Amino acid sequence: MRSTDHLATSRYARMRWNTPLSEEHAALLLRRLDVRPGARVLDLGCGWGELLLRAVAAGGVAGPVATRGVGVDTDEAALARGRALAAGRSLNRHVAFVMGEAAAWHEPADRVLCIGSAHAFGGTGAALDALAKVVRPGGRLLFGTAYWQRDPTAAAEQIFGADITDLAGLVETTRERGWRMLHVSTADQREWDDFESTWLAGRQEWLLTYPQDPRAAQVRAELDDRLRQYVSDYRGVVGLAYLVLGH
Repeated sequence: MRSTDHLATSRYARMRWNTPLSEEHAALLLRRLDVRPGARVLDLGCGWGELLLRAVAAGGVAGPVATRGVGVDTDEAALARGRALAAGRSLNRHVAFVMGEAAAWHEPADRVLCIGSAHAFGGTGAALDALAKVVRPGGRLLFGTAYWQRDPTAAAEQIFGADITDLAGLVETTRERGWRMLHVSTADQREWDDFESTWLAGRQEWLLTYPQDPRAAQVRAELDDRLRQYVSDYRGVVGLAYLVLGH
């Protein structure tokens, strides 16, 4: 395989999912999401759908009331990875991965996941309003979004935008839009460090393997900039909240 081909596949190669989340924390969120047998699960902005696959498996796929899932994203490479993962776990008959815009999806589901994709709807408030229309009555939403852990630096505001509030403001935004809080937890510092490290790791390994590749200088500069931004501008400043909500 040419090194440039390997570079394309290395971007998310070391990541379990594209969010700061440990195995233990993910298991907790799935318990709080409470996927029931026969439920329909929807993941908007799913990436390769690791958490979606686990949610469907948790609901159960045996028998006449099998749980089914749909993941929606605009990244075809991520969707292809999701399909391969589903096939490897014998879930390909139960989970579909669809190319599309998260904000354009209108088919309702019993359990909806939307993690790190509020921007696709135009911001947190707009996302919560739109998601209320796709969560069926009695259903639940797992919503993951950024918040300020402490007063942001100017650099952090430039990176993450003006839509972010502190955690209290985020909770109030959900209440104002008619959601009820069933669970709230936040990514801890180790989860953040692991997320940032694994985001870099696949391409760092590529650089170590192909240091003379013509693209190496560009990749090195991008990774160095990201690491510098993380440790200097937003580590311990921006957080990620996971909310399980009912409407």
